[in-house]
Amino acid sequence: MSAPTPPIAKIHTVTATLHGEVRTDNYAWLRDRENPAVIAYLEAENAYTAAVMRHTEPLQEELFKEMLARIKEDDTDVPVRRDDWLYYTRTEQGKAYPIYCRRADAAGSSEQIIFDQNAVAEGHTFYQLGGFEVSPDHNYLAILEDTNGYEDFVLRVKDLRTEAFLADTADALGFGLAWASDGQTLFYQTTDSAKRADQVWRHRLGDSRARDVSVYLDPDPLFNVGVRRTRSGAFVVLTSSSFTSTESWLLDAHKPESAPKLVAARAADVEYDVDHSGAWLYLLTNRDGVRDFKLMRARVAEPSAWQEWLPAREGVFVEGADLFQDFAVVSERRDGLRRLRVASLTNDDAHYVDFPEAAYGVTFEENPEFAAQTIRFTYSSLITPDSVYDYDVATRTRELRKRDDVLGGYDPSQYRVERLMAPARDGALVPVSLVYKAPLVRDGTRPLILYAYGAYGHIIEPTFSSTRLSLLDRGFVYAIAHVRGGQDMGRAWYDDGKMFGKLNTVYDFLDCANFVVNERYTAGDRMVAHGGSAGGLLMGAIANLGGDRFHAIVADVPFVDVINTMLDASIPLTAQEWEQWGNPAEADAYAYMRKYSPYDNVRHGAYPRMLVTSGVNDSRVAYWEPAKWVAKLRIEKTDTNPLLLKMNMGAGHGGATGRYERLKEIAFRYAFMIDQTIAKA
Repeated sequence: MSAPTPPIAKIHTVTATLHGEVRTDNYAWLRDRENPAVIAYLEAENAYTAAVMRHTEPLQEELFKEMLARIKEDDTDVPVRRDDWLYYTRTEQGKAYPIYCRRADAAGSSEQIIFDQNAVAEGHTFYQLGGFEVSPDHNYLAILEDTNGYEDFVLRVKDLRTEAFLADTADALGFGLAWASDGQTLFYQTTDSAKRADQVWRHRLGDSRARDVSVYLDPDPLFNVGVRRTRSGAFVVLTSSSFTSTESWLLDAHKPESAPKLVAARAADVEYDVDHSGAWLYLLTNRDGVRDFKLMRARVAEPSAWQEWLPAREGVFVEGADLFQDFAVVSERRDGLRRLRVASLTNDDAHYVDFPEAAYGVTFEENPEFAAQTIRFTYSSLITPDSVYDYDVATRTRELRKRDDVLGGYDPSQYRVERLMAPARDGALVPVSLVYKAPLVRDGTRPLILYAYGAYGHIIEPTFSSTRLSLLDRGFVYAIAHVRGGQDMGRAWYDDGKMFGKLNTVYDFLDCANFVVNERYTAGDRMVAHGGSAGGLLMGAIANLGGDRFHAIVADVPFVDVINTMLDASIPLTAQEWEQWGNPAEADAYAYMRKYSPYDNVRHGAYPRMLVTSGVNDSRVAYWEPAKWVAKLRIEKTDTNPLLLKMNMGAGHGGATGRYERLKEIAFRYAFMIDQTIAKA
């Protein structure tokens, strides 16, 4: 049987001059999804990918079945107390989505299903929630639903007493909902033409949308608005944030029609986040030039009169603070790992909740009860499944409430975790978290997947994945490179990986790759690079600048057409992202972006084996970016290595939503990695 022939996209040349350089784009026509030729091209790419991967279908099925077999399909989360109710979700075998439930906190109480996502998702190939909020009186549930992946949400409200949906609805909404204390007033957000959340609205149950009132509007294209209710229940917080500045307003939750009150006006390079307890507002901020943040407080009556509460400390990055009636839980990061600091609000008493392993992740859970004396967090490591703990603040003891079951006889003692520090070319030490099945002989024969993200300050925590065992059990080493652009090592780590420091992210990844090869964890002909979204930009950049170091690259929903996207403010999210990447309309920013933008730097030469994934309804990284990139690579690459584009024709940025379809997507990706390393070695 002859090998399948890859599709070649038509060329329609568009030229423009920018800063004296003539820019040529042969594939701009792929932006028009209404053009039947565009859909035909994407479907041809999918057909080619399916043909190339057909011989791996038995492996894909094997991977899917073994990943599914590790999951306890009939499962229930630990209930969360809210007043006199216990809320929880559960899953059932054969059903793709969770079932949201509650029961009264009383002996003999029966379960009430408040929202069965399986039922509402029926008939939709895609279904995700962008908001899920029960009213303070527990009578209503407000949800935001998206049925195509474009993140244009529809508001629906359910009466939990009658189990009927109300007539109240609104469409084309952004993420985020908040209830006022009366249980009758709801706040939601709308977006502008570029999908920037720009306005908060007040809705009274029973009113038509035409009667809804705009309570906050921010016309600045660099700022996103947000809305939430404080744990204390006293305030609805309206925020407007760019990547470098914040402004917050407080609206009395007990008087939802009152005017919002400004906390502190926005100022250049000053960020803050506000929470509330008692007579005080607590503010996490980088004001006064504090790079790694500190906590201040101000009396509710004088919100702009800030005073220091928890000062900045060398080597400690303060990530966030959760306020309760008597104490605060401060999430701090030292040496790249998170700790929880529990601090009294009435005296100087404070202590840390520490964790044992070399590399781990901790998530502070919702903890909705303001007067609680016990807090809940989830702990996980590369070999420890998600473990839910309740921690007694007074006795300083923790109780394990649940550890996720990994079926099939998983034994963590068979695996090892390491935390390495890889030297970057400028002298920085980049953390690398690794996990593998023991014993490991460092002779360079193991295949290795090197994963990274490296943008927006987002931290990739070294946490557990049961699906990953399918790689580890086949001999793979899995490594996370905590490159600059994230905040793994503090705010400077983030700042040094954006704007005119973006190449640090790229070089960090390449230097981590060199390090694991030099230390004989793997060899270049057995190493796979993997990243998605902004991490997909990283994959595109390393393909151009150091692709010869890798045997294969997997780029999910990759942001690769950087300059063209940043030149078009009509594209969702573009304008505000100028503070991450720069504005190429400015000559110096353009010159720097020109050094790494993947689409602009596709070269004539050899590339490693590549799998590129995307979704045609992606509103964050438009489908045409990976489509254009692949089309250009097909013309310029001189090798015979596979280059595959897998386009989900009915999903957005996150891919499939149902758990079974998501497992199939992972199985496909893993099959490519295995086929291109173990099978081809």
